[in-house]
Amino acid sequence: MDGVTAIANILRLEGVEFIGCVPYQPLLEAAAIAGIRPIVFRQEGTGIHMVDGYSRVTNGKRMGVFMMQNGPGAENGFGGVAQAYSESVPILLLPAGMAREKRGVHPNFYPTRSYETITKWSEEMNTVERIPDLMRRAFTKLRSGRLGPVLLEIPADIAAAELPEELFNYEPPRVVLQQANPADVNRAAKAILAAANPIIHAGQGVLYAEATAELVELAEFLQAPVMTTLSGKSGFPENHPLALGAGGPSTTGMVNKYLKGSDLILGVGCSFTKTNFAQAIPDGKTLVHLTNDEDAIGREFKTDLAMLGDAKLVLRQLLDELKSQAGSGRSTNQALVDDIKLVKEQWLAQWMPKLTSNEVPMNPYRVVWDLMNTVDLDNTIITHESGSAREYLVPFWEARAPRSFVGWGKSTQLGYSLGLAMGAKMAEPDKLCINVMGDLAFSTVGLDVETAVRSKIPTMTIIINNAYMSIYDNSRFPVAMEKYNIKGLSGEFVEVARAMGAYTEQITAPDDIVGAIKRGVTETEAGNTVVLEFITRDEGQYSKF
Repeated sequence: MDGVTAIANILRLEGVEFIGCVPYQPLLEAAAIAGIRPIVFRQEGTGIHMVDGYSRVTNGKRMGVFMMQNGPGAENGFGGVAQAYSESVPILLLPAGMAREKRGVHPNFYPTRSYETITKWSEEMNTVERIPDLMRRAFTKLRSGRLGPVLLEIPADIAAAELPEELFNYEPPRVVLQQANPADVNRAAKAILAAANPIIHAGQGVLYAEATAELVELAEFLQAPVMTTLSGKSGFPENHPLALGAGGPSTTGMVNKYLKGSDLILGVGCSFTKTNFAQAIPDGKTLVHLTNDEDAIGREFKTDLAMLGDAKLVLRQLLDELKSQAGSGRSTNQALVDDIKLVKEQWLAQWMPKLTSNEVPMNPYRVVWDLMNTVDLDNTIITHESGSAREYLVPFWEARAPRSFVGWGKSTQLGYSLGLAMGAKMAEPDKLCINVMGDLAFSTVGLDVETAVRSKIPTMTIIINNAYMSIYDNSRFPVAMEKYNIKGLSGEFVEVARAMGAYTEQITAPDDIVGAIKRGVTETEAGNTVVLEFITRDEGQYSKF
């Protein structure tokens, strides 16, 4: 067999059912022969975003794979890979490369070297005999430790070279997970039990480890409130009495109060990174950090105690240790539960005029509120877009089940949400998969709605169209606004989506929101891709403290 046939056969052994691409490279035909479905995108970015969403929603149990054409295809994929790297998403990238004899010849592009800074591992298949070993290493890295993209470049001569059958000896590697040092767990348990006002700060490591049940048990044992990061949102059920919601650029009143009022913060599966897309960690707190990434410990904050290992395994260790030190746990702290409920009611009351607004043009908060109260939350996966769409959605959407909400923000590329929703639908075809995006974001990636239509991926795209970049305050560029109106945007997006075969509606009145959403849900259930455009006002007020 030749090199690309060996690669395709390995992908089948790993359970890969589809592969994203923009033609052409030799692996495409080999994959099709092996029974792997190629899905062709309009541009590499959205394709990479789609396999990213697929890996996320399956928690890496089924791997998203994307192949790129030699040269411009690999060059054009850079942004999508950078986004996945920033979000620690495991995806396998298989760019074609120049024949080895052309290495170093200007202007040939060398993906292996160029992608080193935005991948967990970037390597060239430098001999055909090494293909099984390199693929084994790739899948091991994709499933171990802190996750991230892995790239294997396929030089043209290796793609065509013959691999002797006796050297094709591939077996999928086993996943290896680790527990923490028992002494570290013992010290952490003592500190947590001694704290007067502990809070749990949960990241997406909880989701990848599938540790929600253990996290809920820990919160109830300690009677400790739980907040999540943007990417960790849905890792703890937000209808739980101890749930505070997610902390992104905007957040809930509960997160604001209890994060500030805590004396100990237990980080679970998070990085404690200083970023504009997370709530700031207040000074003077004891930090206990459970992570599988040693590089995250003490990176930007002094870590008082750390536990290194898989979130699910270490949470179980911690629970056992807490029980050995404190018995059966604390009884329900009704005063705490009642206060969380009261703070939530007071915070929501402040926002109800916007969430239930009847103004025209519509308030985007009304669109989000009606959307949440119309769809079946237990059968829905939703993701937000960069910018205002994120701020409208994240604090107010109640995520009840793991991966029912796909949050992100370490990098913020416009248009990411469309591919994420498509990947979620590939992973969970029986669920309603929604992305909420602004008009500028749709402008960057909207032509891949045709990919969803053609590939029979019936997602629902909600466009918040205010013809304006609300996330950027005019004070940033007063002269540019006054002289050139740089934030003014235009376009008939429903006409574009309709021309590509999607079911579309444009909604201008608040009373029509619910009916349009219900019709859209019905259309997705019939197998149709849906684009609903809501004409809204400019809304620049966010739930920030």
